[in-house]
Amino acid sequence: MAIPTLNLVCKSNLHLRPLPFQCLRKVVPRSVPSVEPEESNRDSNRKQVNKKAPAWKKFNSKELGFRNSMITSPIKKVLNALKKKGYNVYLVGGCVRDLILMQTPKDFDIITSADLKEVMRTFSWCEIVGKRFPICHVHIDGIIVEVSSFYTATRGKPGRHFAHDIEAPKGCDKEDYLRWRNCLNRDFTINGFMFDPFAKIVYDYVGGMEDIIKAKVRTIAPAATSFQEDCARILRAIRITARLGFSISSETARSIKNLSYSVLRLDKGRLLMEMNYMLAYGSGEASLRLLWKLGLLDILLPFQALYFVRHGFRRRDKRTNMLLSFFFNLDKLLAPNRPCHSCLWVGILALHKSLSDEPRNPLVIAAFSLAVHNGGNLSEAVDIARRINKPHDIRFPELSDPYDLKAKALENEVLDLAESVKVSLLQMTSRRSVARAMTDYPQAPHSDIVFIPLGMYLKALSIFDCLKESGGKKFSSKKGRKIDYKSLARGDLLETRHLFARIVFDTVYPQSLGQS
Repeated sequence: MAIPTLNLVCKSNLHLRPLPFQCLRKVVPRSVPSVEPEESNRDSNRKQVNKKAPAWKKFNSKELGFRNSMITSPIKKVLNALKKKGYNVYLVGGCVRDLILMQTPKDFDIITSADLKEVMRTFSWCEIVGKRFPICHVHIDGIIVEVSSFYTATRGKPGRHFAHDIEAPKGCDKEDYLRWRNCLNRDFTINGFMFDPFAKIVYDYVGGMEDIIKAKVRTIAPAATSFQEDCARILRAIRITARLGFSISSETARSIKNLSYSVLRLDKGRLLMEMNYMLAYGSGEASLRLLWKLGLLDILLPFQALYFVRHGFRRRDKRTNMLLSFFFNLDKLLAPNRPCHSCLWVGILALHKSLSDEPRNPLVIAAFSLAVHNGGNLSEAVDIARRINKPHDIRFPELSDPYDLKAKALENEVLDLAESVKVSLLQMTSRRSVARAMTDYPQAPHSDIVFIPLGMYLKALSIFDCLKESGGKKFSSKKGRKIDYKSLARGDLLETRHLFARIVFDTVYPQSLGQS
């Protein structure tokens, strides 16, 4: 439902330039992301010297193809309330990029000309959070809407990266100047948009539209400066590139590689959050590939980096392996607005580590996945597994040659695999285990980082706790194949086990093999 008050039209003197909109429909390939070829330092320096400030551009949102009806109701309520009080109010950042690309934004960020105290007075349930960069959390309709103010966002040295070499065009008004200075402080050009939903105008001061058309991720400030100021931008660059299927500019990629180790300055909670954004929102496979190509996998997921090395997976490899296949099958079921709980991908990593350490009979893995799905009913899982007559994927070294097992022997091997997965989970939360594993990987940077907290370890462990010796207990399993995404995001056990089992079984026994 559109907002009744958002009926203003663009003034005719804005001179909106038409855009080749056909291009915008082609730049979201969801394929494996890429990194632009390296360029010499001399070429890079020459580009830096000759680089000119992007021209300021304004676009009509209708001509771009999106409508205000794409904005969720709680966001509209916040926008309307501030506008009715006479303040300028905009959507800003990645949500505008997603609207331009006709994708569902993960969330919406708002910036306004009101100060934060006035925002507090406007809404009945609102709080100011953050000390260095304070923002308002507006609680409305069961969600939290983040609202920032131009005046707190420009404290300190606004646009400090560019103050020495870029000046605002002569004759620009105060509102353009405020928007421009705010955009200069953002991370990537494709996140540097502002959208006025009342005038239906998208403002682009940093060349974001050009980079959307080119399908390129590029920092607004020089990449090294940008990442040194906020090393979390390194992980955001990978996440955005993976999700959109874009390429990373050569300057940005080179700075990520050079400064990759700086992400260890982030606290563990932030690392977990960024990794969850990469792996739980439908772009896990692409994220793992980029983390490997850019040298971050060695630091953040050392067991998985060791696996890539052991199996000869090169930085530019386009082939697949079992780890990537697990996440490929996970990605098929998720989306930015349909994430899973992080315990699911943690459980997938633990299972894969166990299989990498000790390859297993495909039937054992099949029975294991079926038992997880039905809540631990081993006899039922074993009975179904022994009747499988379709071929397994023979590409994976994690699968040993199949051999026939009697029911009791198969049940025992499933229990043994379950214990192995639990050990892998424990190792993934132990700095000593990580450090010991890295001795087998001398070319990796020294990293024994562990960002999976105890609560997450226990949550992932509960996925497999049902796999115990049968003792007459009652079993529970999910009915039907339809996914309840709200339950999945909360980490509901039935939903998580259901999806885990589907991913594992479909990886070992792909449907395409059974159809040939």
